[in-house]
Amino acid sequence: MPVSCRACASSSTAALGDRIGRRASVLAGAVLFGAASVLAAYAQTSEMLIVARALLGLGGAALMPSTLALIRNLFHDAKQRAKAVTLWTTVMTAGISLGPVVSGLLLEHFWWGSVFLINLPAMVLLLVLVPFLVPEFRTAQRERFDLLSSVLSLGAVLLVVHGIKEWARHGYDPLPAVTMGVGLVVGFVFVRRQKHLAHPMIDLGLLGRRTFGGPVFANLLAMFATVGMAVFLTQYLQSVLGLSPFRAALWSLVSAVGAAVAAPVAAALAQRVDRAYVMGGGLLVSACGFLWMTQVRADSALWFALTGAALYAGGLVAAMALATELALGAAPPERAGSAAAVLESGQELGGALGMAVLGSIGAAVYGREMADAVPAGMPHAEAVRETLGGATAAAARLPDETADAVLTAARDAYTHGMSFAAVGAAVVMAAAGVFSLAWLRGAGRAKPPSEPAEPRPAVLPS
Repeated sequence: MPVSCRACASSSTAALGDRIGRRASVLAGAVLFGAASVLAAYAQTSEMLIVARALLGLGGAALMPSTLALIRNLFHDAKQRAKAVTLWTTVMTAGISLGPVVSGLLLEHFWWGSVFLINLPAMVLLLVLVPFLVPEFRTAQRERFDLLSSVLSLGAVLLVVHGIKEWARHGYDPLPAVTMGVGLVVGFVFVRRQKHLAHPMIDLGLLGRRTFGGPVFANLLAMFATVGMAVFLTQYLQSVLGLSPFRAALWSLVSAVGAAVAAPVAAALAQRVDRAYVMGGGLLVSACGFLWMTQVRADSALWFALTGAALYAGGLVAAMALATELALGAAPPERAGSAAAVLESGQELGGALGMAVLGSIGAAVYGREMADAVPAGMPHAEAVRETLGGATAAAARLPDETADAVLTAARDAYTHGMSFAAVGAAVVMAAAGVFSLAWLRGAGRAKPPSEPAEPRPAVLPS
């Protein structure tokens, strides 16, 4: 499922989780994710695999916001909740980093479907343990789920993201512009509908709060840079430095270690310093990491690229953990599912925009430089000019001397494109850091000891 689709699915499934129960939503997501994994592993056609991937996205969209919502309901003390969110963020980061390594090991020793079947033990563990360890939380009032709002949100995001990608790939054209315009109109209708619903899918009043809307926006910008640059780094390690997929995945763990260290350090600092300063500092550190990446070249040492990646990953994860904790604390416990969904939807949307915008910047630089470097009459010239992968495949069918020249030019052009994308990410992160300092200052201070504890939510435990 495309990232933008999952963003909308997160809002829908989490809003439904507020109604049917967050533990029930986790269990339903686990069942769907496990079943979809089996379907994907034994898919016989590409269409079946696409359907299975879409179901995996729906299952994941039910799981992630529900786990965050449960943290909001289980931990009412701000310090305990901060530790829980930090642990949640660290485990999620570790899982994302270990995924390619485990997949690489499985692909070396088993058939491709094993990368999906590896999900089953984790889902079985969830289904066995969650009913015994996690209490149920749901809103006391039965609220009707608005299907039309779900369809409108999906249409708005898909149309806008598709228009951005097509515009960036082919330049200005009436059709992408119209697509984006229609998407914005659909988004406007969605927002208007939320304002007039008694039980909206997204609480716009909550989003308007400084302590909630600010962290959501900061997380969106952080994911914009994170996902936008992730593709560049992976291809740089494999196609430019020539590492195998498995070795590239192993070396990618270096940035994960930086992120795992940064999250608890930031949480500890936030107990003593205003969260806005820690968040802003993390985002500015990530901007420095992206500026470091602008100096990476095709012949740079591996450690040089990994140092920049660890720097920006650590800053981003530190800021995102604090932003998540601040936003969850600002949400009423009975709306925890919807609040967590808005957080994840913002992150997914930011990731989709990052891939579209930063990816398009890199592709444009690559295409421009390769258009000058590759003569039109050369065999496979079109594939060489399109992507680094196309150039690598074409080089295998060219004479050795020509192939070496093509690969050298393509790797240099790709690295230059990555540098320009890193500049864009650095600018966005610097802006996000300034925004956090200006908008959230004073919003994240710890409650004084004399302040009464937060009341228990009006939910129905079962």
